[in-house]
Amino acid sequence: QVQLVESGGGLVQPGGSLRLSCAASGSIFSINTMGWHRQAPGKQRELVATISLGGISNYADSVKGRFTISRDNAKNTVYLEMNSLKPEDTAVYYCKVMTRKGYSYWGQGTQVTVSS
Repeated sequence: QVQLVESGGGLVQPGGSLRLSCAASGSIFSINTMGWHRQAPGKQRELVATISLGGISNYADSVKGRFTISRDNAKNTVYLEMNSLKPEDTAVYYCKVMTRKGYSYWGQGTQVTVSS
């Protein structure tokens, strides 16, 4: 089992920045890929970014060039640096990790609201 605790969401003006964090505990030795998804009201949950154990990252087209995912394996933490935020980035952001055996675990979600 892996437990995930997210932090860093909030209200920000368009063009602003936020940094999300997700700390993992439990069976952390089994973690492989870490990532972020988001779900806006009335929409399906979508992939935002992922990062492999070796540091290879992948982004949704809608956030490329604005968001940066990183991880600190020593702290079992994944980060999402979000810059140039737009109102359409408003969503609940969920941390997700996948283990080497293919199990997935989700965080509880953190609200990000981009509004003036």
